[in-house]
Amino acid sequence: MSLLDIRNLSVRFGDANAVPVVDGLDLSVEKGEVLAIVGESGSGKSVTMLALMGLIDAPGIVKADELSFDGTDMLKLKGRQRRRIIGKDLAMVFQDPMTALNPSYTVGFQIEEVIRQHLGLSGKAARQRALELLERVEIPGAASRLNAYPHQLSGGMSQRVAIAMAIAGEPKLLIADEPTTALDVTIQAQIMDLLLDLQRDRNMALVLITHDLAVVAETADRVCVMYAGQAVEVGKVPELFDAPAHPYTEALLAAIPEHCQGATRLSTLPGIVPGRYDRPHGCLLSPRCPYAQEQCRAQRPSLDPSALGAVRCFFPLNQLPLNQEVTR
Repeated sequence: MSLLDIRNLSVRFGDANAVPVVDGLDLSVEKGEVLAIVGESGSGKSVTMLALMGLIDAPGIVKADELSFDGTDMLKLKGRQRRRIIGKDLAMVFQDPMTALNPSYTVGFQIEEVIRQHLGLSGKAARQRALELLERVEIPGAASRLNAYPHQLSGGMSQRVAIAMAIAGEPKLLIADEPTTALDVTIQAQIMDLLLDLQRDRNMALVLITHDLAVVAETADRVCVMYAGQAVEVGKVPELFDAPAHPYTEALLAAIPEHCQGATRLSTLPGIVPGRYDRPHGCLLSPRCPYAQEQCRAQRPSLDPSALGAVRCFFPLNQLPLNQEVTR
């Protein structure tokens, strides 16, 4: 059994007839695995993980055939039951640490609150554990930072505090949502190194939501590519980068500057992501796909297992005969 199992997850905002922000998503995470989720803004990456955490409020509607973590059905959890898991076995580092931290309380108080809630420590023991966590995430002058407020910290320092809070409960799965957003390049590398060091040290699973394919190539075991709320390809990183099966994955990789082989313009995919009122009847990529055929425009493909993972495509690129001429 996987640590995390998601089957046919859908998330809508408004009513049951609204266009899904996440549409029929299947995903799993194994113990100790690093899974990256990539895709352009609005593809449903963060919403998927927020649904798992129970952070989709009304008018959001979350439905799934299965949404289980470590054998627990997350859809059935209420109140106190959920709080026993969220922040302890399952934790999340949010995209903007400046808004994730409470400006009214010191760093030490906020970390100690997690420790009291999930580890049962209090007083000096909780304070000492908070200090150890700040030292573990490599914050200089950790003892003095316990009494600092979030506005007194830099962006990189705030992200380290957020990571310390997330690992305070010793989670089995840590979700990192764009953990290096708005940080300079040097700090980005330090934060990623820290997350991976923690993942290896604690043998915890890590879900990394990112736009940076270079980071994915260096850090992840598997990758899930999302487009318009759907997972379009899932596979091991080396195989997916070497031979993408889905046209959207191919387009993402082709847009990496290093892959453009000195061209003056980066590769692009014509058109835009379908919106609420212009979603095609067939494959959601079909209006933009250079390989689209009549079946693609008429039917919506499912995410089917392939030799190297899973792909949502009637004509996977790694199964097309060489030099096949595509009818458009």
